[in-house]
Amino acid sequence: MTVASIILAAGQGTRMRSKLPKVLHPLAGKPMVWHALQAVNDWIDQPPVLVVGHQAEAVREVVGGDARFVLQEEQLGTGHAVAVAEELLNGQADTILVTFADMPLIRKESLQLLIERHLGSDRPVTMTSFIGDEARGFGRVVRDASGRVTAIVEQAVATPEQLAIREYNVSAYCFDAEWLWQALAEIPLSPKGEYYLTDVIGLAVDKGLPVESLVLQDPNEAIGLNNRVHLAEAEKVMRQRINEGWMLAGVTMIDPESTYIEAGVRVGQDTVIRPNTHLRGDTVIGEDCDIGPDSTLINTQVGNKAQIIASLLEFAKVGDLVSMGPFCHLRKGAILDTGVHLGNYAEVKDSYLGPYTKMGHFSYIGNARIGENVNIGAGTITCNYDGEKKHFTEIGAGVFIGSDTMLVAPVKIGARSITGAGAVVTHDVPDDTLVHGVPAKEIRKLERSD
Repeated sequence: MTVASIILAAGQGTRMRSKLPKVLHPLAGKPMVWHALQAVNDWIDQPPVLVVGHQAEAVREVVGGDARFVLQEEQLGTGHAVAVAEELLNGQADTILVTFADMPLIRKESLQLLIERHLGSDRPVTMTSFIGDEARGFGRVVRDASGRVTAIVEQAVATPEQLAIREYNVSAYCFDAEWLWQALAEIPLSPKGEYYLTDVIGLAVDKGLPVESLVLQDPNEAIGLNNRVHLAEAEKVMRQRINEGWMLAGVTMIDPESTYIEAGVRVGQDTVIRPNTHLRGDTVIGEDCDIGPDSTLINTQVGNKAQIIASLLEFAKVGDLVSMGPFCHLRKGAILDTGVHLGNYAEVKDSYLGPYTKMGHFSYIGNARIGENVNIGAGTITCNYDGEKKHFTEIGAGVFIGSDTMLVAPVKIGARSITGAGAVVTHDVPDDTLVHGVPAKEIRKLERSD
């Protein structure tokens, strides 16, 4: 049996009060629609079909090649939204899975159960529902005395008796494809001038066809996102899921409630994450690390056994055994090799620091390449910008940079050389040379220990 997926993402989302299409609002660091796509991808035999409408081009640009697109030019309801995909899918699949992009908390495991239950029955439609105390505007699932589904009644048109029902429609369905295309053509126009997909349930019942159902055990899967309050609620649920997943995989979290890990992040075994830490984007952290507290890592790679305390890292690469903090800032292009140590209030931008180099506190290194086993004293600054261009600084292996040294780029400091405290280095320094002063001058050659 061939399974295809239709994801509805055409709505305007006016209650979000936003210039951004609702399905592009971020949830755990990824657009809402991304989560909907991830949930279906493992269970279908062809790329999913995304029904777009409001700001369709913006949605297409973000989703790219992860889906095929059909345009719902007029917003005539959910039934009409599914119908516009018929031309693309008719004859291409035996089973159609229909989900909504603004319900991104449905687990892929639940959709697997939905598909399996549908394929294991001879019924034209299998629906999902949940039982709870909060209606959230969902349609009510009406059953007869024997427990069989007879209808889904939208909240706007439900009677007082129907409003008292505590089983709600989740809006994830599996359909027999051939039956679905026929049923969509028979949906009546609602008083609001829309065609409701939920009406196909009543059509099946009217024809004596049984409706299969799957009751979800976790009501959080049914959270639909219609405003920013719902978005925050979903963010909390998604964060809890992500954190639990990493803890079960061998990551220690001192306080999961104050740990924020986005969906694209990876964390190695036996790493400890301390409170108020934010791991964002495509950040990757190795094993046996100690991260936080009060640290933010954005699109950053960290090796094994690193320690990062109260620091901000953006688009950086950190090797094994690196230690830093508190209050360090790695900016884009910062690369710290094995065993590098940064003291408090150290900043690195677009620079490479070689193995086991130590950088003192209150220092700035930008646009530089620094060799191994270099000691950079407190208050050191690479003066790399002249108001028009960025210039490069090179420091050789084994160099000792005295406190408060100003390195006026472009400049090269030879291997094993020393700058005195407060030196302003404006010219290249040869290997094995001591310089100090303003501007720095050569004092003497240094004897090599080897």
